[in-house]
Amino acid sequence: MVKTYRHESILGFFKGMSFPIASIAVVNSVLFGVYSNALLALTATSHHERRLQPPSYTHVFIAGCTGGFLQAYCLAPFDLIKVRLQNQTEPRARQGGPPPRYRGPVHCAASIFQEEGPRGLFRGAWALTLRDTPTLGIYFVSYEWLCRQATPGGQNPSSTTVLVAGGFAGITSWVTATPLDVIKSRMQMAGLEQREYQGLLDCMVSSARQEGLGVFFRGLTINSARAFPVNAVTFLSYEYLLHLWG
Repeated sequence: MVKTYRHESILGFFKGMSFPIASIAVVNSVLFGVYSNALLALTATSHHERRLQPPSYTHVFIAGCTGGFLQAYCLAPFDLIKVRLQNQTEPRARQGGPPPRYRGPVHCAASIFQEEGPRGLFRGAWALTLRDTPTLGIYFVSYEWLCRQATPGGQNPSSTTVLVAGGFAGITSWVTATPLDVIKSRMQMAGLEQREYQGLLDCMVSSARQEGLGVFFRGLTINSARAFPVNAVTFLSYEYLLHLWG
């Protein structure tokens, strides 16, 4: 944090933010929409009926995995651009100094398309899919389990329960997601660093050989700290809107 602030000022902490803001509504709409509809198809019960007839954890896991799988392909290009911009460590352009490689998200997307082709925008997509598919199954199972433990049968969970369950579900999902998140980010940066991995397995083996197994848990602390408030608010919004419009 100190090095980022000294080298890039306070703006360094907000790199790559515009694309996530532009995409988060679409990505979450896909995730929660597919999850809810997959659960409806598996159980034939609406959201309001699920408190009286709770779905099995197997159905929750399958629905979550389905949402995670489809979300990953919507997220891949946006996530790639975010990672590239966040890893661009040059300070803001100064007179007489070298300009940054990417001038913004649109320029970043255009540069990747020009230099790496259409497939370049989906670099790391397999790692992202492998990260999100099981992780989001675990995410929804954790949330459901915590809500059921704190809520009497047949009743809707309170706002406090939803906030706490959503926050801890977010932390649980990031504990399982971080190893593949590290690999995904390295594969996404490979095109910029002119380094080509032969695939997902090659990236994992190379990283472990050079930096040890601890490399797969880099960023876990900050991811977990971010996950609690973000997912607490996400689930509260989800439950409130379904109740409002259901």
